[in-house]
Amino acid sequence: MAAMLQAIGVASPSVAFSDHYNESSVSSIRSFPVIRSGSRSILGSVKPGKVITKATATQTESSASATSKPGHELLLFEALREGLEEEMDRDPRVCVFGEDVGHYGGSYKVTKGLAEKYGDLRVLDTPIAENSFTGMGVGAAMTGLRPVIEGMNMGFLLLAFNQISDNCGMLHYTSGGQFTIPTVIRGPGGVGRQLGAEHSQRLESYFQSIPGIQLVACSTVYNAKGLMKAAIRSENPVVLFEHVLLYNLKERIPDEEYVLSLEEAEMVRPGEHITILTYSRMRYHVMQAAKTLVNKGYDPEVIDIRSLKPFDLYTIGNSVKKTHRVLIVEECMRTGGIGASLTAAINENFHDYLDAPIVCLSSQDVPTPYAGTLEEWTVVQPAQIVAAVEQLCQ
Repeated sequence: MAAMLQAIGVASPSVAFSDHYNESSVSSIRSFPVIRSGSRSILGSVKPGKVITKATATQTESSASATSKPGHELLLFEALREGLEEEMDRDPRVCVFGEDVGHYGGSYKVTKGLAEKYGDLRVLDTPIAENSFTGMGVGAAMTGLRPVIEGMNMGFLLLAFNQISDNCGMLHYTSGGQFTIPTVIRGPGGVGRQLGAEHSQRLESYFQSIPGIQLVACSTVYNAKGLMKAAIRSENPVVLFEHVLLYNLKERIPDEEYVLSLEEAEMVRPGEHITILTYSRMRYHVMQAAKTLVNKGYDPEVIDIRSLKPFDLYTIGNSVKKTHRVLIVEECMRTGGIGASLTAAINENFHDYLDAPIVCLSSQDVPTPYAGTLEEWTVVQPAQIVAAVEQLCQ
């Protein structure tokens, strides 16, 4: 650790890093901490990015019109890498820990080429010891670095739950504010294609209960890059959930730098009849169902909540006040899942605006089967979403 600190120019672990940036030169977006323009790090110049708030997904266009637009096409895993690389260029304190993140490039190639560019001290291959390297990342953050910790699979991070909960989430509080833990914990999760029960876990609700940690879930190429950059710049520990089946999504994104808010939902499709709240891979199941619903005369409003903790109750509440009906679609487990927390939050804050009970479609409370046909049965399918909307809108 001492060698790593010296290698990037951190002289002493006692140096405080909390007040390096002037927070007055760019308007704030909620409590989302960003690096402000005109500021200077003690380790060198740090350039700000463009902060995008209230981002709205664009409708799918023809390939001919898409190719004529400015920007560049990337797969989702490449967008994550581009965001990470831009932040490593921008701030020498950013480093990466994890299994096979170095010269192998990560299990899904998110870190491919970074070890060659930045060296083995900033892109550190670790042993298969999640508790150890996560704890090392927390310690590195306490001494001033900004580690990005990759779990080869989110299920493996259960082995590091003590470090994430008792240290990563709580040390800012238990130290009386003496330490900040600007750490990103990221990796693939969700139900894949016959990966078996252990590799198909959805751990969002596990981490949601930890005080002091923010949770976000990317779902598009555009928001994957923007959320990655925002998570790295945050002074809070952030868990970034990536779905294993979305890594090969392709999308055109802007050439100019941008950073998204960690605390805002995305309006995917405006509508009038019902609010459908979703995130991650289920966004695409919902949009597939929405096409059928429109053909049947329904006008659903689709919101990708993106921020799993805290919820963007401003965006969600405005939608509920307009449609008066809510359907939640998630891949998390039904018992104690994100949908359960979201249902409670809506009932507590917007109960008087509801014309029908909230309906939540979730994965079944069973280990994910290996057999493909059984695996599909455990996860919400578009036909179930259509049926639920029809029932709610009767």
